[in-house]
Amino acid sequence: MPELNHETIQLAFIVVTALAVLLQAIILLAIFFAVRKAARSLKEEVEDLRSSVLPLIYNTRELYTRLAPKFESAVGDLAEMASGLRVQTARVEATTTEIVERIRHQTIRLDTMLSSVLDAIDRAGGFVAETVSRPVRQLSAIMASIKAILESLRNSSAEPLTTHTPGDNKEPFV
Repeated sequence: MPELNHETIQLAFIVVTALAVLLQAIILLAIFFAVRKAARSLKEEVEDLRSSVLPLIYNTRELYTRLAPKFESAVGDLAEMASGLRVQTARVEATTTEIVERIRHQTIRLDTMLSSVLDAIDRAGGFVAETVSRPVRQLSAIMASIKAILESLRNSSAEPLTTHTPGDNKEPFV
């Protein structure tokens, strides 16, 4: 076996180091080619994407520039409509409140009128009842008196006169 002196060991390490550096260079060169190929592929994909997306972006931008004033106008119209609706709602509420107040006032007035009419009818009914019943009672009393007189005259011609006491009366006096 050859002698392993310091120079031989050093030469062996240099050779191993040179082979490692050469292997690293080859690996770096392979990585470089792979990255370059991937970059070309990525560049082609980006160009394809750009060619398909840029018209869409331009169309979207054009659409936005055409529609933005219309949207702003529509939003303004909606805000104006909402404001108008609020004003109309306030008017309707005020009108409704006024109508309800008038109805309440008329209801109170009608209640007072009906109460007055019913009170007058009640008084008139009482007056009529009193006015009619008093003469009817008086007439009834007169009729009872006439009847008693006639019976007494009939009985007196048929029978002699007898004195009557208040407890002997068989018919009630009305």
